[in-house]
Amino acid sequence: MHTHDHGTATGRNRGRLLVALAVTASVALVQVVGGVLSGSLALLADAGHMAVDSLGLTVALGAAVLAARPATALRSYGWQRAEVLAALVNGLLLLGVAVWVVVEAVRRWDAPPEVATGLMLGTAVLGGLANLLALLVLRPAHQQSLNLRGAYLEVLADLVGSVLVVVAALVIWATGWTRADVVASLLVAALVLPRAWSLLGEVVHVLLEATPRGLDLDVVREHLREVPAVVDVHDLHAWTITSGSPALSAHVVVDPTCVARGDVGQVLDALARCVAEHFDVEHSTFQLEPVGHREHEAVGHA
Repeated sequence: MHTHDHGTATGRNRGRLLVALAVTASVALVQVVGGVLSGSLALLADAGHMAVDSLGLTVALGAAVLAARPATALRSYGWQRAEVLAALVNGLLLLGVAVWVVVEAVRRWDAPPEVATGLMLGTAVLGGLANLLALLVLRPAHQQSLNLRGAYLEVLADLVGSVLVVVAALVIWATGWTRADVVASLLVAALVLPRAWSLLGEVVHVLLEATPRGLDLDVVREHLREVPAVVDVHDLHAWTITSGSPALSAHVVVDPTCVARGDVGQVLDALARCVAEHFDVEHSTFQLEPVGHREHEAVGHA
């Protein structure tokens, strides 16, 4: 039995992503100008981070459009995996920005340039307020998909980055210690690296078709075995098509009398209802088999 719902969480929240993109892109541009004119590496680091976030949001929106396209004979799941690939690009870009910031910070440490603290402070405050707005827009939907979670975490890190730049500007203004700008830059990079690593880890988990997190196949197997007329369950697999779209397949051995009575349809309905209600898996495929059929299957089925 098959149950299909090819709508994606990113597609359903496209409007939120558009608002976040408009805010993030605008502020990134302002911060680039402010960073160049003020000489602040921390501001440039935050601007680079936000520029990558803007590109990542653009990729996520493009992936959402692709993911909404219907399935075809060539692509039976449609383009839903495009969202996962978008998250992969986003994670790699974040890593690239973090590495650049670290290299530039090390280069500036021994001879930090003069910084225009007034311009640095004003630009950072503006960026912080804009990031707070984008964060509030994304928060209601940030747990629904990899892309939405990635976008939310990026904006959250942008907000923290802006706060760090504000603090660095105030320190330089009060003490004249220009290395505060370099320290703030390294802290921004430290914020980016673990998030990028976490996002890439989630992407790899999906691309390797690993069992969805939180789903115990041994528990699933026991539940399926409790369905009336089910004798055994083997060749049980579960994977994630895209965020929020888990799938499951299994070979189910049934009592011979079930087939004789014509109850196959009822058994299939019960199996699909079991995984949907207990494990929130809506896309399931079951192959019903008579007792002894497993002996004829290819070696390697578990």
